[in-house]
Amino acid sequence: MKFPWTKDLAVLVARVAIGAVLIAHGAQKFFTFGIAGTVDSFAGMGIPVPEAAAVFAAVVELVGGAALVLGAATPVVGLLVTLNMLGALVLVHVGNGVFVDQGGFELVAALGAGALVLAATGPGTWSVDHLVGRTLTARRAQATSAA
Repeated sequence: MKFPWTKDLAVLVARVAIGAVLIAHGAQKFFTFGIAGTVDSFAGMGIPVPEAAAVFAAVVELVGGAALVLGAATPVVGLLVTLNMLGALVLVHVGNGVFVDQGGFELVAALGAGALVLAATGPGTWSVDHLVGRTLTARRAQATSAA
């Protein structure tokens, strides 16, 4: 027997888990290290244009993480998170092996892959995107039948 709600539940769990981790890392960049501290850290890692990279990473992680939790703008946010994690992978982590405790890529790979899947599959039924889509579809149908 097929349970149609299981996909929506799985996508919801993935969105919330990935979003929560991103929120924590974005908040750390903004409030624990501060943008100036994050810029210094990025510069020390050899990240090009560390000022822009620090702001981009902090915003994508904090705001994007919250958007994923809500299921808002999921395809766009998923792609931005994937790009952010790809940059972290290539510029910082790939040469350190797999394990995060050794500076490895396991966390950025998992977050990036999960965000890419969310970008491709969408946020599921239990999301702001779905609610907005239903509202717009209803409005279009109403406008078409009134015409």
